[in-house]
Amino acid sequence: MSQDVELQCRCGKVHGWLRGASPSAVNRAVCYCDDCQAFAHHLGRADLLDEHGGSDIVQVAPSMVSFDRGSELAAAVRLTPKGLYRWYASCCKTPLGNMVSPRLPFLGIASELLQKAPSARPLDEVVGAPRGAILGKFAIGEPPPGSVKPNVRLLAHVTRKLLGWTLRGKGWPHPFFDRASGNPKHPVTVLSTAERDALRPLCGPRPARA
Repeated sequence: MSQDVELQCRCGKVHGWLRGASPSAVNRAVCYCDDCQAFAHHLGRADLLDEHGGSDIVQVAPSMVSFDRGSELAAAVRLTPKGLYRWYASCCKTPLGNMVSPRLPFLGIASELLQKAPSARPLDEVVGAPRGAILGKFAIGEPPPGSVKPNVRLLAHVTRKLLGWTLRGKGWPHPFFDRASGNPKHPVTVLSTAERDALRPLCGPRPARA
């Protein structure tokens, strides 16, 4: 059964909703890529990574997400000029959503955003357990089982969701982009090569230890 789920950053200034959430309506996966690790370190939020450097991500259609408080606090960083838009709450560095571009109806929400509201329920009950893990070659330590080779079932599920969201126009309205102009609604910063390179030693598969 689908339900509306509260979204809230950890300090409570940014609040919104994920509409029509259910295990069948979304995709949940754990990503071990070094870019997701770098983003967490850039925000000073390495606490969001699991012991292997994984990020727990719930992938949804953009039209399922809206913010009714604090949207002016949203900002984005791109690790490279053509990298993902990685949106976060500037007030407390809570990740809000990762995306390629508004042309692709796909938004990856960090699980923390679904767990900080007063009404939060166990994530497995709301959106189901992770369907798999990806890019385990960047994992810290021994890669989790099934994370290194392509997960055919996971890829098939994501492809079906993307096709359905595209055909049903689920890319709009978008929480972070203006439809008329196609431009971001909030500030976007692109890291310099030096800034991106400074994050690499913190990430897997063999991070430098202080």
